[in-house]
Amino acid sequence: MEETLLASIAEEVVSCHKCKLGASRTKAVAGDGSAHARICFVGEGPGREEDLSGIPFVGQAGRLLDRMLIAEGLSRKDCYICNIVKCRPPNNRVPDPAEVAACSLYLYAQLAIIKPDIICLLGNTALRFFFGEQYSIGQVRGTILVKDELRFMPTYHPAAALRNPQYVQVIESDLRKLAALIQPTTD
Repeated sequence: MEETLLASIAEEVVSCHKCKLGASRTKAVAGDGSAHARICFVGEGPGREEDLSGIPFVGQAGRLLDRMLIAEGLSRKDCYICNIVKCRPPNNRVPDPAEVAACSLYLYAQLAIIKPDIICLLGNTALRFFFGEQYSIGQVRGTILVKDELRFMPTYHPAAALRNPQYVQVIESDLRKLAALIQPTTD
């Protein structure tokens, strides 16, 4: 049932032209992963490789994220990965408010279907989408934030770790906390 609903959203995303990004994309990138994921990762928007493939986080940053997930005992196939906007902004610029608004209903619908235990926000754009401009990854990364009965853990975007390798250990630490949150408790 959930898989069918996510597929329906993906079909809508592929034919969407609610903003100017729809005209410049190669492929829309709805999301990828398990409809029953306990963790949902939300990034900013597709990059070049994602725009070509139609799959989120397959470029260099995505491959780094995959390696870090595996190191913490997490599997990409058990997670759901998506972005705030579903089409690539030109030159990988930050999406503008109209673009974000056009895609927000898709994202909220995906989260309502998946019902993850926790949403990992990758980078400032994802963090600020949910919590506002006053928030910064450097201030709140690795902490649990709650809004509308949803739990969030922000961390640096893997692309930031490609530019600043010292963030790799920070992201790994945050992913370790994330993995611990979804481990079954033993009594």
